[in-house]
Amino acid sequence: MAEQALCASADLEERGKAVVFDVLLWGQPARAFALRFDGRVVAYMNRCAHVPTELDWQPGEFLDLDKRWIICSIHGATYEPADGYCIAGPCRGEHLMPLDVVERDGQVYWYPSPDIRPVVFD
Repeated sequence: MAEQALCASADLEERGKAVVFDVLLWGQPARAFALRFDGRVVAYMNRCAHVPTELDWQPGEFLDLDKRWIICSIHGATYEPADGYCIAGPCRGEHLMPLDVVERDGQVYWYPSPDIRPVVFD
């Protein structure tokens, strides 16, 4: 499936608010998010690896107060933003489900997979 336009590169400030977007995960409505961390755009499903609840504590707010870790607002699981690896909490050693993203010509795109597909509106 073809790449999907997500947002302008300028919409993702370093360690700032994430862009949250709708997808289909295994054919069911779900949300994903993209954020910029250490100069690179990363994207993950908005699902804690411990229990499938959304991570953000406010819309688009995924990072802790020091802007160092992705923190689950429900369980406190702590994830490395660069690779989604859980370093602390109830799901230590697991990881967030990544989405393939690319940044090109001032735009961020994501790539669907067999499990994660775009929502199609008629």
